[in-house]
Amino acid sequence: MTATSARQRLSNDHRDVNEVLKQLLTALQNQDVGTSYTKLDLFWARLAVHIRAEHLHLFPAVMGRLPKAQSVVEKLRADHDFFMTELARAVNTLREHPTSLELNSVLDVVLEVEKRLANHNEIEENQIYRWAGTILTEPEQIDLAARINAELENRPSRFSLEAWANDD
Repeated sequence: MTATSARQRLSNDHRDVNEVLKQLLTALQNQDVGTSYTKLDLFWARLAVHIRAEHLHLFPAVMGRLPKAQSVVEKLRADHDFFMTELARAVNTLREHPTSLELNSVLDVVLEVEKRLANHNEIEENQIYRWAGTILTEPEQIDLAARINAELENRPSRFSLEAWANDD
């Protein structure tokens, strides 16, 4: 397992999270509150696990070796805060049986997250992920990949969220 594995795993996770985002947007555009809530909750949870892997493992590894990464990581962390705050607010709105106006407001938030996330992921993949592959030794890259893989194994699936929702 190499840094390419960590980079590839995180990039693949970007694509997986983006697939849930597409499903969420379809449900919102169809005004399907139930599916929108389920997809939004899954999107929020999947993104949170991805962010956690970066905050706990990737960012410290890169910033410890590359001082210029500090400003990039600060911007990425600000994006992460924005995503989590806005998506949590949207989850709460959908939980309360929203009106069509509120549902459209949630759609607007998700579209803003989608736009900002596309730019955000490009920065991560073209800077932070690449830097990790060039500044870390091979053993450090292997260790980083293992820690990121372990973190991403905690991702919820559609099925685990449905089972959790049915426990109420």
